[in-house]
Amino acid sequence: MANELLPLLLLFGLALAVALLLLFVSYLLVPRRYDLEKISSYECGFDPFEDSRARFDVRFYLVAILFIVFDLEISFLFPWSLCLSSLDLFGYSTMVAFLLLLTLGFVYEWKKGALDW
Repeated sequence: MANELLPLLLLFGLALAVALLLLFVSYLLVPRRYDLEKISSYECGFDPFEDSRARFDVRFYLVAILFIVFDLEISFLFPWSLCLSSLDLFGYSTMVAFLLLLTLGFVYEWKKGALDW
């Protein structure tokens, strides 16, 4: 078994050695001339007017979560659409139920005003 894993271990070792070598070389070659423009804080081209630890509005997180949910919906829809011709009635109805539930959730969020800014 050790003979079977030896090429894999050598490949991992080589990859680690190349990564460390590139990291070390880039550390040696980087210019270290810092000026005021380079080390100043940058936020959209002007100085920040608030503390960076200020609280965000809850709606920001809600929109982010909704984006993730609908992004996951696409990850379920794509494989379903590829094998749609070979699915039976159960597979088709399961996905239709999933889409219906997702649509109802979206309509609920819309009616509650979660997407209004």
